[in-house]
Amino acid sequence: MIKWFNVGKVVNTHGVRGEVRVIATTDFPEERFTVGSKLYLEHENLNGKLPLIVTSHREHKNFNLLTFENYPNINDVEAFKGGILQIREDQLSDLDEEEYYYYEIIGCDVMTEEGEHLGKIKEILSPGANDVWVIQRKNGGKDLLIPYIEQVVKKVNVNEKEVVIHLMEGLE
Repeated sequence: MIKWFNVGKVVNTHGVRGEVRVIATTDFPEERFTVGSKLYLEHENLNGKLPLIVTSHREHKNFNLLTFENYPNINDVEAFKGGILQIREDQLSDLDEEEYYYYEIIGCDVMTEEGEHLGKIKEILSPGANDVWVIQRKNGGKDLLIPYIEQVVKKVNVNEKEVVIHLMEGLE
């Protein structure tokens, strides 16, 4: 069974030359959207996934603008709007130590160094210099925002789906 991973959502077309506006949902847009990359479009109007080869990529405002082989104008890509761009699991690249894919982190239980269970990581934000892990509290309280920095995140075990943090003053 092939596992699929979302790397972007086609939100609109851009111009008349077959460019689509994509919101990246990948940690590595520069790698995923490089010229020659193979992506698969999943769309409610398609039977199965449509393979696409990236022919150009540029960033514009908060979007990634892509064109695909054999889709040279706006009429060719209009139907892509609302679709999800994906890759197969075997297209994932190996990461360095202390680097993780979002899917490995989301859903992890978060514990303090003292053993207190705080909740589960429900999403990851990338606002700037470092990622911020959003922890949904087990008691239904306000979400806890934890910066992914050495001083806070002490241990990550993706196999056990567990993260141990140092709850610095001011984070709660």
